[in-house]
Amino acid sequence: METKDNKPWWSFGYVWLIISGPLLVVIASFITLYIAISRPDPVIDDDYYRHGIEINKTLNEQRDSLAPAIQGRNQAATGIKPAQH
Repeated sequence: METKDNKPWWSFGYVWLIISGPLLVVIASFITLYIAISRPDPVIDDDYYRHGIEINKTLNEQRDSLAPAIQGRNQAATGIKPAQH
């Protein structure tokens, strides 16, 4: 006893399950393309080296202000007291 389904292909759920994966990837690629075209990357400043040096100066000043805290942290971790100047 053999049965055949004479329904059209779009009425089967497995067909839509198989089609939905690649279809979502194609839609996501168009969304990604739109985002890439509509929001270009900013141009690097011509004086980027000087800006980097200024950032390093700021970071060094912050690190110097944290020196007592860093020494306390190191003493707590190792048990060795730092040398007094």
